[in-house]
Amino acid sequence: MSSAPASELPLLKIEALTKRFGGFTALDNVSVDIRPGERFGLIGPNGSGKTTLLKCIAGAESPTSGSIVFQGSDITKATPAERSRAGMSLKFQITSVLASLTVYDNVLLALQSGEAMAALLFSRSRARLHEQAMAMLNQFRLDSRRHELAGSLSHGQQQWLEIAMALAREPRLLLLDEPTAGMSPQERRVTGELLTPLRQRCSLLIVEHDLDFIKDICDTLTVLDQGLVADSGPTQAVQASTKVKEAYLAHA
Repeated sequence: MSSAPASELPLLKIEALTKRFGGFTALDNVSVDIRPGERFGLIGPNGSGKTTLLKCIAGAESPTSGSIVFQGSDITKATPAERSRAGMSLKFQITSVLASLTVYDNVLLALQSGEAMAALLFSRSRARLHEQAMAMLNQFRLDSRRHELAGSLSHGQQQWLEIAMALAREPRLLLLDEPTAGMSPQERRVTGELLTPLRQRCSLLIVEHDLDFIKDICDTLTVLDQGLVADSGPTQAVQASTKVKEAYLAHA
């Protein structure tokens, strides 16, 4: 039997992933495929296992069993740094921008993270990366705040800045953990507008508990409930799924 063309192979393939904490099973035999250019949503009520799965993908947690394959390579036991070098970038729910530096310098440092030490010591890359830094600030509507300290931004703007920083290394897969947590309705709307075009740059895996936000962004949804996959498929079909409605109602 012939193998599938490379373009059809999953960018990320998770098979039978299980994670136990003592006697508690946080993930139970979870399998997920994410394809190149896909906007993939991982949803479920609080405590469903979403963040645990994201941490296993990023390398912050080690699965009890199962496998994680990224771009054809098994990364189940790889370190977070190795996954980053392979083309994965992660933004956790809690913002971690450098509050005492300017908005511009936050992005510049993220762009410089792949530079050689000599280039950084002699500031050779600052001028060369200026246009790229400004383009990212423009994309995330932060160009007018570039000279201000990152700590002076609103919560939503800090989240946008951190997404921009996560994109700086040109990842193949961007992982976002509840990117709209704590945002105002206006900031949530803008965040959706900012995330939608990113598929042209990389695949997206967005962890959310709010189906109303994620349904307009993602092509595909997987729903977790108590560590199990309750449903998975095209967004419109999953949105109407009885299993999904039951999972949310049970935790209402």
